[in-house]
Amino acid sequence: MTLPRIGVVIVTMGTRPRELDALLASVAKQDVAPERVVLIGNATPLTEVSADVTKIPLKENLGCPGGRNVGLELLCESGEVDVIVELDDDGLLVADDVFRMIRQLYASDPVLGIVSFRIADERGETQRRHVPRLRAGDPMRGGPVTAFLGGAHALSVPMLNEIGGWPGQFFFGHEETDLAWRALDAGWKILYEPGLVLQHPKTSPARHAMYYRLTARNRVWLARRRLPRPLVPVYLATWILITLLRTHSASGLKTWTAGFLEGLRADCGERKPMKWATVWRMTRLGRPPLI
Repeated sequence: MTLPRIGVVIVTMGTRPRELDALLASVAKQDVAPERVVLIGNATPLTEVSADVTKIPLKENLGCPGGRNVGLELLCESGEVDVIVELDDDGLLVADDVFRMIRQLYASDPVLGIVSFRIADERGETQRRHVPRLRAGDPMRGGPVTAFLGGAHALSVPMLNEIGGWPGQFFFGHEETDLAWRALDAGWKILYEPGLVLQHPKTSPARHAMYYRLTARNRVWLARRRLPRPLVPVYLATWILITLLRTHSASGLKTWTAGFLEGLRADCGERKPMKWATVWRMTRLGRPPLI
């Protein structure tokens, strides 16, 4: 059995140097060494990073998906790796066998496209929003899913070569869903493996100033790009209702509405809707593309 070669991509804005140093140290301690670690600096020079990694400082902040695409393109084009692990710069690999487990998973399943880690805080607790399924009560239940966690995951290079990378124009929010839907539509498998853990501080996505606008805009773009036309209004109506129920901030709701309208008016990029067979496959996996 041929074991795949691992590459690592980390995107940073240079605002969490201690956490980044700890993450890079945890990567270096893995019992299977990656072929290369690529560190992307989103509008940051990376001059303070002393680790032996490939540093790519960007003059412009391309957002998380745009920055990751720089690393993906480098590793995919070089041909030196078969699987790429992407990690948030404020995360930490608490075990030293993470890459070994990933190699074994991919070596045993030729259609495995994406592996989603479990994200847990310092006490080992996983928030419900970090479980990539609707029934999120048990974060230790792994298996095939229709989504994955952007903070820690592995991507098959053959899959990326077939379906492409991140939707860079999203900048922040729902880029994982766009990539997941394209992977499923091309016949690849997404696996949630709770034994792979990234320790990450307990946070709320609403801490980002752009959260409400970009998540609303990108939700509309996602539907316009990837859903069969009859499902677009159903999907968006569902999320309008969910947002009204969940959002308790008047200013947040106002910003969300502006983002939603922006998503309807602005260019969303290439439209390539998923096949109805993929809709049925997602439904059988427990999450039809309606919620």
